[in-house]
Amino acid sequence: MIYKFDELNKTEKYKIMSQTIIPRPIAWVVTENETINIAPFSYFTGLSSEPATIMISIGHKKDDAPKDTLKNIRETKKCVVCFVDEKYLEKMNASSEELPKEISEAEKFDIKTKKVYDNFPPMIEDINCAYFCELNQEVNIGGTTIPVILNVKEVFIKDEFITDKERIRIDLDVIARVGASYAKLTKL
Repeated sequence: MIYKFDELNKTEKYKIMSQTIIPRPIAWVVTENETINIAPFSYFTGLSSEPATIMISIGHKKDDAPKDTLKNIRETKKCVVCFVDEKYLEKMNASSEELPKEISEAEKFDIKTKKVYDNFPPMIEDINCAYFCELNQEVNIGGTTIPVILNVKEVFIKDEFITDKERIRIDLDVIARVGASYAKLTKL
């Protein structure tokens, strides 16, 4: 079957792409402004290691206003991208709920955070890996989704997942979207 994208609505396009581009790691993004905002994004990928950059695509709220994550990144120029492991799957899913900006997902869903740097939002406590990022740029692709390019400034990796410190070998267990479902990514 051939789908003509110019004949599909936004939801239909999302369903096709999200179920064929697999696996997609989940960026569990922490921003901070008036409250701590935590939201998952599965349109997330690395762009380059030199300079170290990643990209997250952020949509809009149901009322077409920018999501709190995008608003906060625009205002503070900072975020922390946490990688989701199995123990956080339920809370990550819950944090995708659209909340008023004055309600923190950290408080509502009992997601513990830990301040590592004064000049960055906190990371999710006990997470296995987190990137501390600064805004590089937004890319206008002419739609309602905004690709945001972030420069990675620091990375936290739990020691137990660094299997060889000299050669920097890392073996994380992370959760990714595989179509409409989740899967744990492990080494073969």
